[in-house]
Amino acid sequence: MNIPENLKYARTHEWVNVEGTQAVIGISDHAQEALGDITFVELPEVGQTLEVGKEFGVIESVKAASDLYAPLGGTVAEVNNSLDAEPEAINKSPYENGWIVKLKNITIDDASSLLDAASYRKLLESEE
Repeated sequence: MNIPENLKYARTHEWVNVEGTQAVIGISDHAQEALGDITFVELPEVGQTLEVGKEFGVIESVKAASDLYAPLGGTVAEVNNSLDAEPEAINKSPYENGWIVKLKNITIDDASSLLDAASYRKLLESEE
């Protein structure tokens, strides 16, 4: 399982790459594997304000549908529109081409509740 060291992780299996007051968000390799073949992603609107821990979209697969939860608060700056035509990009490349949303004006204090790669690995081990 791929858990990049440079990212932060939410207990709800989203990953975050914080870059100053901006962040890129997607779902972890573990989450995409658990979901199976992804068939649809409901994306938020650009300009929408996300609140930490609140639902911001839905991801559907051949196995299940799952809510996406905001690991950070902020304003949606960009969404990955290529997921409309190719939602399976999340399965193929969850950390590169499969990103879901980019936020601006994030509250950096929110990042303190996120897990580093080692802590995320421990979380996954405890869920087995």
